[in-house]
Amino acid sequence: MRLYLLAALFWLICAPFVAATPEADNLSRVLRLGEVIAIMRDEGLDNADDLNDEMLGGQGGQYWKDSVKHLYDADRIEATLRKSIADGMDNPQISQAVSFYQSEQGQRILTLEISARTAMLDPDIEDIAHANYYDLVSSKDAHLAAITRFVEVNDLLGLNVAGSLRSNYQFFRGLVDGKAINMSDDEILADVWGQEQDIQDDTEGWLFGFLLMAYRPLSLAEIEDYITFSNSASGQALNRALFDGFDTVYSAISYELGRSVARAMLASDI
Repeated sequence: MRLYLLAALFWLICAPFVAATPEADNLSRVLRLGEVIAIMRDEGLDNADDLNDEMLGGQGGQYWKDSVKHLYDADRIEATLRKSIADGMDNPQISQAVSFYQSEQGQRILTLEISARTAMLDPDIEDIAHANYYDLVSSKDAHLAAITRFVEVNDLLGLNVAGSLRSNYQFFRGLVDGKAINMSDDEILADVWGQEQDIQDDTEGWLFGFLLMAYRPLSLAEIEDYITFSNSASGQALNRALFDGFDTVYSAISYELGRSVARAMLASDI
């Protein structure tokens, strides 16, 4: 695992941009991955600010800011995702995905997703989205029922929780390798698994709050069309490719964040 992690980290941070394929590049453009990554970068920088406050007493300084900005290099992240698409999808699957997402309906869905994700950068709006979901949990709201099917078809809850657990594991590994803490692998795994239920609850609230906000303007028929595409061979291959790509990205970033925290903590002790 460690050898794989270090290889992924080296590729992400040090290697030149690797060309995927023209087809994968075109799908990435149609999916507007550049806009999505820009939002995720803002989320990452906000989370890094929280890490600075919680673990470094707000004393990370310019070193911390520069380290984090380097890790969240948008061009390298997009290159990783394009390569994952090229590796995980054949050309007919890519063509089918392009046809769906470049349509008026597909672009409307992407616009709604990007707008909702941007809005939820505001903690107050995120709280409102969570509350809206929990208010509907016991209801027979038709949109919530359709969104629940969408989540199940794409395994969005399970994959996001698994990704969060892996990222937390890699963060601890970074702290250990940076000599900020002394924990065995078994101890790290026990600590990470101990967070599973909290991560499950937090992820559920965020995910359903986000999707309800994004898809509320869609008709039920439009959501059903999206579910049909998601359940197709092309939709499933795209979902796996994107999750694989983001898993590579966030595992590497989380590990290096742990290393950066460790370096900053040790420097403050000198």
